[in-house]
Amino acid sequence: MTEFEPSMNQIDDFTGNTISVEKNNLIRKVIFGLIIIGGIYAFAHHYFGTVEDQYHDVPYLLKRF
Repeated sequence: MTEFEPSMNQIDDFTGNTISVEKNNLIRKVIFGLIIIGGIYAFAHHYFGTVEDQYHDVPYLLKRF
């Protein structure tokens, strides 16, 4: 089972080798993508989040029963 797992010395990031350009670009794309998705979600929550169209006396009708 242990023969399938790399040792810590075989991992480039652990041994102090620099991260490859492709890996660095992928990390940047993931971070920027998550920031953009979070911004879209925050905008949608701010724009569509509150509903002010409740009937006027609905809470009072519920208290009567």
